[in-house]
Formats: sequence, structure tokens, C-alpha cells
Amino acid sequence: MAVASLVSSLTLPLVSAVLGGAIAILFLAGYLRRKRAAIAHIPPSATAAAPSKPKHVRPSNQTKKGSLRQHHHAADKDAAKKHHHLDVNTLRGHTDSVTALHFSNDGCNLATVCADGAVRIFRIDDTSSKSFKILRINLPAGAHPTAVAFSEGSSSVVVAAQALLGSSLYMYADVSAPPTAANKQQGKLSPPEIKWSHSKIHGKESVLNLAAACATYGCGDGSTILISCSEATDIKIWHGKSGKELGTVDTNH
Repeated sequence: MAVASLVSSLTLPLVSAVLGGAIAILFLAGYLRRKRAAIAHIPPSATAAAPSKPKHVRPSNQTKKGSLRQHHHAADKDAAKKHHHLDVNTLRGHTDSVTALHFSNDGCNLATVCADGAVRIFRIDDTSSKSFKILRINLPAGAHPTAVAFSEGSSSVVVAAQALLGSSLYMYADVSAPPTAANKQQGKLSPPEIKWSHSKIHGKESVLNLAAACATYGCGDGSTILISCSEATDIKIWHGKSGKELGTVDTNH
């Protein structure tokens, strides 16, 4: 009887301990499963370390200068390659700014005046040519050309120039004469002579423009008529071949 009661008293705590341990094991197992599930749902990008950025190396001044030079050279080459579709050719030979120009009636000669004190006449037989025959006319000392016009077709050229004493006109003949054998080798024409000249044609005022036209209307004989205007209010009319003054018109404003 005493043994039975002893066994009975020990059985109840033992069963309670076993049940408590089983419950604790179940709770621990559930916690571990939830923990593994939470870890499995974390995206790899969140756990991966961000890649290290390469350090920026500041270029030296020498490297910068070299790259700038290369850029400028490339830009110059690109500009040289560009060619406007209306650009037929380039006439070279002027050493200063070109102040005026005039084509002959046949379009085969171009006269230009330059601030270097010279008149140049280009023979343009072929606009695509790489070089052109040039006739250079040096004006008298101290004369600075301001305007130019062909006279008598393309055989003569009249130049307006400015000097200390005032404006002048110079007429050069035979500017379109065929070049000699020696001049052909040099690519230049022989300089012509002055056929007529007038000084102080507009006083001390400079000639702004010089225009030429053929006198074919009415009783006109086809001679070239020149018209000059200056910074003043007067306009003068000239006979191209003889240089005679035909008239003066004063606009008074």
C-alpha cells in the first residue's frame, strides 16, 4: 500500500516534466523554422556589399594641354574639309584688305583694289584652275586705291585713289593684253602704263564708288561712261577712253 502510493506520487511529476519538455521542443522547432524562412526571403542584393567605386584620378595639366591641342588640330582638319557648294574657287595674292572689285563685261577678268596700294587683275579663263595669271599694278607713291572699274570692254581699267592732296583717277590701258613668253613662265602679266589721270576730282573728299556703263542709247557710240561719287554731294561723269569730264551733278544732300 505504501509502495503504490509512492509510485503514484512520483508518476504525476514525471509525466508533467515529459509533457513540458515536449511542448518546449515544439516551440523551439517552430521558432527555428520561422527564422530560416525569414532568412530565405531576404534578397541577395540587400546582403551583398556595394562594389567599391574606382577613385577618380585628376588629369595633369600636361595631359589637358595635349588633349586640347589634339582637339584644335581635329577641328582645323574638319574645317578644311568643309566646302560650300557655292564656293567655286579662292583668289589669293592680296596682302591686306580688299576694298573694291569689278568684273569685266566678258567675265574673264576681275579687277581688285587692296589696302596695300596695288591693283590686281586676275585672268579667270577657267574658274576651277588651281592658279590664275595676275597683273599687279602699283599706284603712284602715296595713292591708296578706293574703287575700280573696267573701261572699253576689258582692255582698260580706271582706278580711283586717295592721297594727301585729294582723290584722283588713273586709267591703265592694255590690261588684258596677251602675256609674253617670259611672263607666262612667271604666271604674271607685264604692268601697263597710265594713259590719263586727273587729280582732286572731288576736292579732298575720297571716292566711294566708281561705276561704268556702255553708251549705247540713242546716238551713243558704245564708249564707256564712268560715274564717280565721293563723300561730298557731287557726282561726276567721265568719258572712259579719253578721260574727259562730261558733267557734274550735285545732289545737295
